[in-house]
Amino acid sequence: MSFSLAGIRHLLIDLDGVLYRGRTALPGAEQFIRFLQQQNTAYRLVSNNATMTPQQYVEKLAGMGIDVPADNIVTSALATRFYLEEQEQSGKKAFVIGEKGLLDAVSQAGLEIVSDRPADWVIIGLDRHATYHDFEIATLALESGARLLASNADASFPTEQGLVPGAGALLAVLTTATGMKPIVVGKPEPLMLELAMRQMRGSRADTAMLGDRLDTDIEAANRLGIPSILILTGVSKRSELHDSPWRPDLVVNDLSDLEHHWREAA
Repeated sequence: MSFSLAGIRHLLIDLDGVLYRGRTALPGAEQFIRFLQQQNTAYRLVSNNATMTPQQYVEKLAGMGIDVPADNIVTSALATRFYLEEQEQSGKKAFVIGEKGLLDAVSQAGLEIVSDRPADWVIIGLDRHATYHDFEIATLALESGARLLASNADASFPTEQGLVPGAGALLAVLTTATGMKPIVVGKPEPLMLELAMRQMRGSRADTAMLGDRLDTDIEAANRLGIPSILILTGVSKRSELHDSPWRPDLVVNDLSDLEHHWREAA
């Protein structure tokens, strides 16, 4: 182990594939959150999934017996809002392919959500109800000068049944059709992790990232310069470590395994 868990005071935790799959909690999830609370380790749940609001995540987690306050949840939808506010885009028009979490975030950033052209932005996240017509409007808006912003570029995400298409799969429709390179705010871009770390008043020295994907969670942590922990309950497998340019500081089988390592370090 190239770092000590005993020195970690702030933890960034991915959701899909770490705490749950779909609507089923993964073993040890409730106990691990209690463990963090008992030892006064600050944490934020950082998810690339922009479909839901923090309050909806609170309700989903509560249904699995996991008690987490809304302030502890940072999604790529919130990172999208933060980015748009930083760019002072209030009053601009946005055509959005996304669900409630992303729609609320764009609206809260002060943009006008439109249902057709013209638009200043095309903003895309996971949308399980998107139609060909939506992509038609988005493509035409981009060809007319709109900028392309993606909540994240995950090609897939884990469910109880297995991996299913993610926001990145939908984004690929637009990038293939237009040849445009999007602005991406979710992992592996460090923006969301920086935002969550700032909320906790954590530092690069005492904050770690826990995730299940080498190409998002671990890459984002590597790029930000913080320690990272890969958990093998989601997308990435141990066999992928050899060929990956992104290196976790610790690999654990599941949350119980991580808690065991942490108790030993303490």
